[in-house]
Amino acid sequence: MKNLTDKKILLIICGGISAYKSLELIRSLKKNGAIVKTILTKSGKEFVTPLSITSLSQEKVYEDLFSVENESEMDHISLSRWCDIVLVAPITANTISKLSNGNAEDLASTVILASNKNIMICPAMNVRMWEHPTTKNNLEKLKQFGYKVIGPEVGDMACGEYGEGKMTEPSVILEYISKYFEKIKKVKNKRFKALITAGPTKEFIDPVRFITNRSSGKQGYEIAKSFYKKGFETTLISGPTNIKIEPGINLLKVETAEEMLRATQNSLPADVAVFSAAVADYKTKKIEHNKIKKNDNLNLSLEKNIDILSLVSNHNLYRPRIVIGFAAETENLEKNSLKKLSEKNCDWVISNDVSDNTIGFDSDYNEVTIYYKDKSKNKEFLSKRNKAQIADMITEKVIYDLN
Repeated sequence: MKNLTDKKILLIICGGISAYKSLELIRSLKKNGAIVKTILTKSGKEFVTPLSITSLSQEKVYEDLFSVENESEMDHISLSRWCDIVLVAPITANTISKLSNGNAEDLASTVILASNKNIMICPAMNVRMWEHPTTKNNLEKLKQFGYKVIGPEVGDMACGEYGEGKMTEPSVILEYISKYFEKIKKVKNKRFKALITAGPTKEFIDPVRFITNRSSGKQGYEIAKSFYKKGFETTLISGPTNIKIEPGINLLKVETAEEMLRATQNSLPADVAVFSAAVADYKTKKIEHNKIKKNDNLNLSLEKNIDILSLVSNHNLYRPRIVIGFAAETENLEKNSLKKLSEKNCDWVISNDVSDNTIGFDSDYNEVTIYYKDKSKNKEFLSKRNKAQIADMITEKVIYDLN
């Protein structure tokens, strides 16, 4: 779960038989890259030991509100500011009651009252305690304060009774936290706008014939989907394809390079622009209004087409923060990619070898190398995998650079 990497979790363990599950929770959080600090209440020590917690978390366990050793740190303030979220698992009926009434008599309750972060609680208690009106009223107050309640579950209890009150399994709690951070990431990225071009263009010779470049549009569409999934306001400008797209993506259909340029200009400004479209390099100087009759020979007068990537990349006012070009090459991949990077003034060039018929074009797989204008960044090779995975890797790198 990439969403948990380097996330700071303050785990509070209260007294209850379900406290043993907190050890598995710590192990799972650490395995997925989270940093876990723990507060163990006095009653919690009756069920799990500080040594077992430290062994799993590789962090100090906090227990006392007033400690000579830690007095200068003001733990109840520093811990509440350090974390990304506060997770209380398990939380007992007694602690729920204390928090609902604003009591702050130990380190755990004081940290929670001093916290300005999201607080998630995982209730665990006997079914009769859970169903008691006082518990329900106290819990409702905490929900009104903004606390997120995970569980409890229905099942057999340690006391021998059956019903609702079991602490939610660590795997479910882990999934809940991961989804929370994914949602936060999407909200964070909503301030960003992404512009993607994809597919081929058609440059007409007459009403029935045209010049084009070979392109399925698959990679560009996957990149647009990936940006949209990550919360970007996404515009996809597409040449002729038969690919379906998510309804939330702003899809603009075009045919010619001129139409693609106008659509691009009208879609700026953007924070990132990815030019994966295979724009036809040449067009006829004159488009015939009537179908040209078949003769033995046909001579066409061609001229260089507009360079959308270069125009946007060199735009003084509306240039996106990150401009990415694509290069479909059959030889001298690195030499040609670096030349394009320099001549077009873009920030990245993403290249693939289209002479390999197992990747690119109509294939669902790709293998690319990313070249950067920033000399402090080395080129990156993304080995063969499906185009959706390639798109997600590109999107994550863009998000890192934008943030």
